[in-house]
Order: sequence, then structure tokens, then C-alpha cells
Amino acid sequence: MDPSALIERFRSRQARVGVIGLGYVGLPLVMEFCRRGFNVTGFDVDPAKTGALNRGESYIRHVPSASIAEHVDSGRLVATTEMARSREPDALLICVPTPLTEHREPDLSFVRATAEAIAPHLRPGQLIVLESTTYPGTTEETLRPILETGGLRCGEDFLLAFSPEREDPGNPLYSTGKIPKVVGGCDPPAQAAAAALYGEIVVQVVPVASTRAAEAVKLTENIFRCVNIALVNELKVIYSKMGIDIWEVIEAAKTKPFGYMPFYPGPGLGGHCIPIDPFYLTWKAREYDCPTRFIELAGEINASMPHYVIERLADALNARARSLKGSSLLILGLAYKKDVADPRESPSFRLMRLLTAKGANVDYYDPLIPEVPSMRDYPELAGRRSVAWDLERLATYDAVLIATDHSQVDYAGLVRAARLIVDTRNATAGLPGAEAKVVKA
Repeated sequence: MDPSALIERFRSRQARVGVIGLGYVGLPLVMEFCRRGFNVTGFDVDPAKTGALNRGESYIRHVPSASIAEHVDSGRLVATTEMARSREPDALLICVPTPLTEHREPDLSFVRATAEAIAPHLRPGQLIVLESTTYPGTTEETLRPILETGGLRCGEDFLLAFSPEREDPGNPLYSTGKIPKVVGGCDPPAQAAAAALYGEIVVQVVPVASTRAAEAVKLTENIFRCVNIALVNELKVIYSKMGIDIWEVIEAAKTKPFGYMPFYPGPGLGGHCIPIDPFYLTWKAREYDCPTRFIELAGEINASMPHYVIERLADALNARARSLKGSSLLILGLAYKKDVADPRESPSFRLMRLLTAKGANVDYYDPLIPEVPSMRDYPELAGRRSVAWDLERLATYDAVLIATDHSQVDYAGLVRAARLIVDTRNATAGLPGAEAKVVKA
């Protein structure tokens, strides 16, 4: 298939772009294409999301409603649940979840369902790009055969590529357009078309030789982070026993202008990438009879962090003649990282479940997540609501556990009011009175 006509439509911005999956990856992508002058159709199975967008309303904190309304009012943006309309766009970008099963194996059900929904409506000349994080081979081994069930052939009738998402929700320095985009096509025409499309909205396109290489890039990025976070988490435990503050060590180490990159410990791993992506590679590696001991060890260390935090909390309570059972505790922060309203895979939920199982009475406070959403892994927590921020009430808890260090929290007030603080994020460092009340974990 000659991609030249399609590339010209991309470069003249006369093409319509479709984005399937309007979450933390898909919606910012929609907004970037709209800002650059493309007409965009957003697809999602959730009518609440498509309805909100068509009313000009945002459901993601760092995507302003005013910007959505501007593009809806201009006619540049429309959202729909009707997959039959997938034949309208010139390019379809798939941004659906790729979670793990209960047995930590890849769950490609959302990718497959999307491909099955697209296949009957594919038309000649379209470009399909998968952005969902997955193991090498998914685009050509799983997505391509399903798309071809509609009768069209990849490379002859439509183009297929992979370009991993690189969103960092809430990062003010690197929005979608400022992050280089890796692109791998099933063949050179697909590569050229995908590179031309993304070249209109991002600062740099980074081509790689294949879809498999592009899929591996995303896994490598997140495995790198997972392994290094595991390293500092292990060092945290060791240094704590030695009476050394890991945070002080990291701050000093990062003054070295070469050969060191700072990573920070925490109560566990959260988000939709780092706790999940390494296991996509470990699963695929079995097919090649390749051990992944280093990656799996990192996963074990990070998964053990909630237990370590609870051990530190229990020791701190015992030192104050209190037991964990029957204690009144407040977890500060449900989001998986600071200043975002995203609770996916947050270690706070694991902490809540473990503490409750040990007989503690647990509340939570998060200024960005007023209510616990429904989740597959923690159904018993759904519907629980954040307590109000009240310094007098804070003084009634036996301990406050800082799991997420949101910027808008009054940590100085917390230190003054709380009886005991277990700080997993170094949020109270240097505050007056912290030394007497704060235990780092």
C-alpha cells in the first residue's frame, strides 16, 4: 500500500483522527491532536465519559474542561460509543488498558475486544496504531489477525503500527506534545505513515525497526524504573537498621554530576505501568526459555514494601504502648503518586486491607479522591469516602500514615496536630517538631 496520500492528509491536517480509550492516555492524546488542528473522534465503551466530553466536561484533573469545551464547540471534537463510526477516521489510535490477570499473566481482553469491534468497519487506506503497553509480538501476533477477519489485509489494504504511550499524568514539564514518540511499523509504509502522523503533534519521532522493537522500548523504560525503585527500597530497609536516613543519602548522592540517577523509595508501587509492565516481559520470556530472575526479584522487593511499612508502624505504636489491633489510623493519600487523582494499583489499598485485617480502624484522606472507586482487586473498599481535613480530628488518630505526598496538604499543621506520623515519602522532612513525632518507613 502506498502511504503517500495518507501522509499528505496528515501533513495538511485534513485527516480525521480516532482515539479509542479516553482515559489518562487517550484523552490527553485527543487534546493534543485537537490543539494542532485535527478533527478528532473519541471512542469509549463508557457512555459517562463520552457524554461528559460532548458536554465539554473533563473527568481528568489535569485536562481542563474549558479546553474540551472549546474543541467541542468548534466542532473539532466529538465523542461516541458507536464503534461503527471507526470507519470514519483516517487513523485509529488504540489506548485501552492492558492489565494483569489474577495469576499475573497478560490480560489482552481489551485489545482483542477493540480489534473485534473495529474489524467489521475497517476501510482501505486506514492507519491503525496500538499504544497500549504490551509484550513484544502483540501487534502482529494478536492484533493483526483479528483486524484481518474483516477481509482486508495488513500492508495491502490498511497500515498497522505500534507507538507506546509515554504519559506522565500531572507532570507540568512534559505534556503529550513535549514527549518524543517511538514508532515501529509492520512494514516501511506503516512506519512512514505513523511517523508522519505523530510528527505533526510531538517534538520528536523516534523510529525503530519493527513493532516488536517499539513494544520492547516501553517495557524497557518501565522495567528500568521498577528495578531501580526496588534497589532503593532494599537500601531503605538496610540503612534504616543502620540508623541511616535513605533520603539524606539520595540527596547527597545525586549531587554527583555523572554516573548516578536518583530514584526514591516508597510504600510500594502504583500506577498503570510499573507494577504491571515487567510481568508482560517475564511472561513472554517463558516462550523463549529465558529466565527473568532480576526482574522478578525487583517485583518481589517492591511487593513487600507495604508489609515493611506496617512493621515500622507497629513498632512505632508499640513504643508508645499502643497495639496495632484496635488502633485508630489515618492513611494520607490514595493516589499512586502525588498531585494526581489516579488510584490505579496504588499501594494505599494494600495498606488499608492489611491494616484492617490486623484489627486496626482505618480511615483515609485524599483531597483529590473523595470516594474509593470500584476496583476488581479491592471490592470491599469501594464507596468509602475521604474524611475531611480537620486538625482537631487528626489529633484523635493513634497514627497518620503518609502514603502519598500531595502538595496541597498542610504538613506543618499535620506535624503539630498528629500524635504519631509514619512517613513513607519524606514529606515532613525539616518541619518543626517532626523529629519527635515522625518515623520514616
